[in-house]
Amino acid sequence: MKTILSYSTLNRRKLLRGSGALFAGLTLLPYKAMSEEEKKLSFYNYDTYIGEHTLADFQAATGIEVKMDLFADGDELFTKLKAGNPGYDVIIPTNDKVERMIKANMLVPLDHGKIPNIANIDPIFMDATFDPGRKFSLPYMWGTVGIGYRKSKVADASSWKVMLDDPTYAGRIASLGDQEHNIGIALKYLGYGYNSTNIDELNKAKDLLISAKKGIKKYADDNGQDLLAQGEVDLTMEYNGDIAQVMAEDDDITYVVPKEGSNVWQDTIAIAAGAPHPENAHAFINFIFDKDAGKHIAETIQYATPNKAAREIMDEAYQNNPAIFPPQDILGKCEYASYLGEEALKVRDEIWTSIQAA
Repeated sequence: MKTILSYSTLNRRKLLRGSGALFAGLTLLPYKAMSEEEKKLSFYNYDTYIGEHTLADFQAATGIEVKMDLFADGDELFTKLKAGNPGYDVIIPTNDKVERMIKANMLVPLDHGKIPNIANIDPIFMDATFDPGRKFSLPYMWGTVGIGYRKSKVADASSWKVMLDDPTYAGRIASLGDQEHNIGIALKYLGYGYNSTNIDELNKAKDLLISAKKGIKKYADDNGQDLLAQGEVDLTMEYNGDIAQVMAEDDDITYVVPKEGSNVWQDTIAIAAGAPHPENAHAFINFIFDKDAGKHIAETIQYATPNKAAREIMDEAYQNNPAIFPPQDILGKCEYASYLGEEALKVRDEIWTSIQAA
């Protein structure tokens, strides 16, 4: 669900810890289980939201060639597959999309017995309100939405007030460009639930966002980190991993989840209904959760891994980075986005249209 920097940029930033084959000694399924399927896999993912050589390592280990197509956001993923699976095997839906896709029979139940590396996943992720018992999805990456800002320009970004109700930085602010995060964050700032469907609360959030709009320089399509790095804005609402990447290059940039709380999200890995290669899909998911493969992915994209075995072998700069792993007291104030139903989504879309037109 995230914009990840190009691999060439990542190499310049030295976020990678070296390349080389990662598949030696991996826990893999016997290839006999996949022998009846052609050695191909179709993967639908966000741009560069994978380790630099993960796909090549998987092919070297199994002989299965992976073709990766890209989607811009969860809505694009859902819309394309809702119209009928054009041939994708493995997909990366966010938690609320998982809930929506389960209801629409768009996901294949996972066979946990074919994913022995599931043992590497932190047990706290092995149940979820959006997918009880993890029957249809497993956690891929998780993170938060907060404020990335320049320490030399912004004195205090500990509250969403700095973006929503304070003229100090007017014209120097960027925000994500979707209704979910803007409305959800406004609700949190006002003391309401991120997933509120109360029309009075939603209208108060709408009024706040219309008032705050005059201070927003740009609603960025998930590239606020670039605007911040280039000096076009001094603070931005963004995904934590995107800010963590530019923090590695610029000591003046930092990240905070405001005290009112925010959105905590979980991107998952799942198999699409109608997948032409379900056995290969299980083998790929199993590969993703190998500790070394998981380490490589997390080092590349700088998001929080739910792979406990992978996290334990990563360096302290990653494990102890509060931009990647916020303090528990702050996480306790954050909420997952829920699938609210089609009517509630329609109401929020109408509110967002009004805000954009104001």
